[in-house]
Amino acid sequence: MATQYRQGYGEWDAPGSRDGEQWGHRLPAVLRAPLEGRSWGELCYLLLSLPLGILMFVYGVTMLSLGAGMLVTFLGIPILAGALAGCRGFGALERARARGLLGLEVADPEPLTVKRQGPMAWVGAMLRSGTSWRHLLYAVIQFPWAVFSFAVGLPFWICGWTLLTYPLWFWVFPTYAGQGGIQLYGDATHRVYLDTPFEIAVTAAAGLLLTLATPRIIRGLTTVHGLLVEGLLGPSRLATRVVELESDRGVVVDTAAADLQRIERDLHDGAQARLVALAMDLGLAKEKLTQDPQVAARMVEEAHGEVKTALQELRDLARGIHPAVLTDRGLDAALSAVASRCTVPVRVEVDLPARPAPAIEGIAYFTVSELLQNVSKHSRATSASVDVWRSEDRLLLQVTDDGRGGAVASGGSGLAGLAERLGAVDGILLVDSPPGGPTRITAELPWRTP
Repeated sequence: MATQYRQGYGEWDAPGSRDGEQWGHRLPAVLRAPLEGRSWGELCYLLLSLPLGILMFVYGVTMLSLGAGMLVTFLGIPILAGALAGCRGFGALERARARGLLGLEVADPEPLTVKRQGPMAWVGAMLRSGTSWRHLLYAVIQFPWAVFSFAVGLPFWICGWTLLTYPLWFWVFPTYAGQGGIQLYGDATHRVYLDTPFEIAVTAAAGLLLTLATPRIIRGLTTVHGLLVEGLLGPSRLATRVVELESDRGVVVDTAAADLQRIERDLHDGAQARLVALAMDLGLAKEKLTQDPQVAARMVEEAHGEVKTALQELRDLARGIHPAVLTDRGLDAALSAVASRCTVPVRVEVDLPARPAPAIEGIAYFTVSELLQNVSKHSRATSASVDVWRSEDRLLLQVTDDGRGGAVASGGSGLAGLAERLGAVDGILLVDSPPGGPTRITAELPWRTP
């Protein structure tokens, strides 16, 4: 029966496995490391790195030398293109190996872009691709590190376990080798063996230290392998940035469309409906003006009240689009106005040397406004605070309340949508809200001058 852990409840599903697993988790990490699957996976990665490294190095150097040597003829160009294509294939294998044995997720690099049809177009695209040359570079430079890792990791692993288990196989020496134990020293007249109980215990202790240290050593070696895989076989920084910008652009477009729909809905259901009703009331008042002036005056007075209500709704709608106080007086005054409408007392402190760009200022305003709305609706707080300051090239906003906590920026929550909108301008939303409170939400935005 498969053993699965139900997070949040602390119960093990497989009968009879709970005590053993809890005992294992009571052990310090350094004692668990030699037996963990992660350590064995990293060892397998190092063992496979040497033969695969030799294969990639021989292939890369041979094909590169052959292609470069044949450049005096036309054949050198397609040979180089074929060498780069083969290196890209090795790169796919290396990414899969890192994913399976190291748990390292490396995204595939940008695909080869061939603008025209035909083999020569493919050859040209392959030779122009920086990704292909990075794969060739990986095939060459990973080989020395693979040799070093193999030469360091495997002896440490073998020596550690060999010495640790020495008390179990010590009997082999006197029975089959005709000597007392492992020979520590020997010359023509004198030999020293590890054969007394004390020496055997010391040997096992030394093996234990090596066994416990080896996973850390191997992890350091595989970390360098992982850096090589990420740096040379993954997408380039430019391609990653392009993907991020495309994603951010989609978020901005979706947010703008949602805002337009909200404005249209508010106008249709609010001010527009009131103005239609107002026009009808004024029409009836006009008809009553000659017949019953008192009724007409009362209807005009009611219409006057409707006009005030419609104007207030339009002001609220305009404030939701972009408040005038933000444009005229900046974040300090605008956030103070938002705080005055919160259902709990809010302390506002804005410490900025100058005003940021209008777009960043608007995003900061609406971020604090939405967070204070959450405080009013969900937090059950008695007080809150808003702090705004600049740190180097970042604008930081922090909203804190003493409510019940438990806020999360995941799933379909409002905080998740807010985090996406901040991410569209290279912003970050950090949520610290343990159950029982307090809640501290920090937003970072890039500082841009007007």
